[in-house]
Amino acid sequence: MIIAVAWRNIWRNRMRSLVIISAITLGIFAGVFSTSFMKGMSDQRIETAIKSEVSHIQIHRPEYRKQDKLKLYLPEAAEKLTKIRKLPHVQGVSNRIVINGMISSAGKGSGVKLNAIVPASEKEVTDIHEQIIDGTYFKDTPKRVKPLVLGQKLAEKLNVQLRSRIVINFTNAQGVPTSAGFRVTGIYKTANHNFDGMNVYARYQDLQQPSGLPQGGGHKIAIYLDENEALSQTKSKIQEMFPEAEVSDWKDLSPELTYLNEAMDQYMYVIIIIILLALCFGIINTMLMAVLERVKELGMLMAIGMTRIRVFFMIMTESVFLSLTGGFTGVIVGYLAVKLTAKTGFDLSMYAEGFQALGWSSHIYPDIDINTLLNITILVIITGILSSIYPSIKALKLNPAESIRTE
Repeated sequence: MIIAVAWRNIWRNRMRSLVIISAITLGIFAGVFSTSFMKGMSDQRIETAIKSEVSHIQIHRPEYRKQDKLKLYLPEAAEKLTKIRKLPHVQGVSNRIVINGMISSAGKGSGVKLNAIVPASEKEVTDIHEQIIDGTYFKDTPKRVKPLVLGQKLAEKLNVQLRSRIVINFTNAQGVPTSAGFRVTGIYKTANHNFDGMNVYARYQDLQQPSGLPQGGGHKIAIYLDENEALSQTKSKIQEMFPEAEVSDWKDLSPELTYLNEAMDQYMYVIIIIILLALCFGIINTMLMAVLERVKELGMLMAIGMTRIRVFFMIMTESVFLSLTGGFTGVIVGYLAVKLTAKTGFDLSMYAEGFQALGWSSHIYPDIDINTLLNITILVIITGILSSIYPSIKALKLNPAESIRTE
C-alpha cells in the first residue's frame, strides 16, 4: 500500500516531478558519457603503447633496464624465440638489438634509440609498419643500401626526407666507437610525438656485426599476445622457462600507463559522486517542498491511525522512486549514446598536436563496461536513500493536532 501511495504522490505535482526526474536523467547521462569518454581515452593510450611501443611482454638481461648498455645482451636470444612461439596466446615474437647513439644528417644531429629488427618478426609485435606515411617498411630495397625507418618528428628535426643519407655513431659492445651509414626509406607517424622523435629502425643483419654482438644475440625479446587477459599467465610461464632472464610486462615497462588506468577509474567515480551530490540536494529540496505542502494531509493520516514509521517510509519511498526513475533513465540513455558513438568516435583533430605531444590519439572512441554501469546504478540507489532521510525525518516531527489546524 505504501509503495502504491508513494508512486501516486510523485505524480500529484506532475511538472515538479518531471523537472527533478529530467535533472537526474541529464546528470546521470552526463556522468555515464563523460566516464566512458575518459575510459576510451585511457584504453586507447594503453592499446597504442602496447601495439607501437612496448608490446605485452619483454625479456632482457636482469641488469639491462637499469644500465641500458650494449654489452648487456641476451645470449642465444634467437633460440629463445622458438620456444616462446609454442606457448598458447603468443601471437608474435621479435628479437631486437637496441643501441643508443647519435644520428646525424647534413649539419644536424640528435640522440636516438636505434632498433635493429627482423622486419617480418617485428610486424607481429608492433604496428609501425601500418603507420608508414611516406616510403616503405623495409621492402624493395637494393642490397647495397642499408634502409632506415624513422619517425616524422625526427625527420622534421633533422630536415631529411626519403633517400636522404643518415649516419649513426655509437659505441659497440667492445667499447669501440663505431659509425654506420643508412638511407631513409620510410617515415612513420604514431600518436606519440616523443616516441617518433626518439626511435629509428634498421635491419638486424645490417647492425649485428657493427654492434659487436654474436649472431642471434639481442637486447630485447618483444612478445605480443592475442589477448591481454592472458598476460599474467604467459608471463609466469616464460619466467619459468628462462629463470636467468628478466621478464617484464607492459605494466612493469610503462608504470605510468598502470597509473593512468587506475587514475582514470578514480576520476570517473569522483565525477559521478560530484554529480550525484548535486542531484541529492535537488531531491532533498523537492521532497521538503512536498512535505511542507502536505502538512495538513500528513497530520490527518497520522490522526486517523497511520503510524509515524509508515509516514517515514512513505516519504522515503517517494524520494527513492524519483532517484531510481531518473537514474535508470539516465543510465540507459548514457549507455545507448556510448554504443551509438563507439564505432565512429569523436574526431578532435584540431587538438591533434597537443594530444600527440602527450602520446594520446586525437580520435576518441567512448567505451564503458557493465561493471561500471552496475556501480553507477548502485550509487544512484544509495543517493536516493540518503536524499530521503532528512525530508522523512521532517515529516516525523509533525504534530497531528497542530497539522490539522494549519491553514
